[in-house]
Amino acid sequence: QVQLVESGGGLVQTGDSLRLSCAASGSIVSIMAMGWYRQAPGKSREVVASIITREGFTNYADSVKGRFSISRDNANTVYLQMSSLKPEDTAVYYCNARSWGPNARYYWGQGTQVTVSS
Repeated sequence: QVQLVESGGGLVQTGDSLRLSCAASGSIVSIMAMGWYRQAPGKSREVVASIITREGFTNYADSVKGRFSISRDNANTVYLQMSSLKPEDTAVYYCNARSWGPNARYYWGQGTQVTVSS
């Protein structure tokens, strides 16, 4: 089992920056990748950014490329640095972890609200 705890959400203005953190605990060695998803009111949950934990390879949604950056440290924490925030970035942001193997398991954090005012 893997537990994920997010932090760092809040209310900011257009153009501001914000950093989200996701601390993983439990079966850390089983994690292959971690990522950030978001869900705005009335919309489906969408992937924002992901990182392969061992190699550090990253991937981003087109809507955030050049503005968001995902990274991880050696203490099992993944970050999402968000810059040049826009009102359309407003959503609940969820941390996600995927385990290794063909029968991968997916874990989710509780979510953290990010609100960008215009």
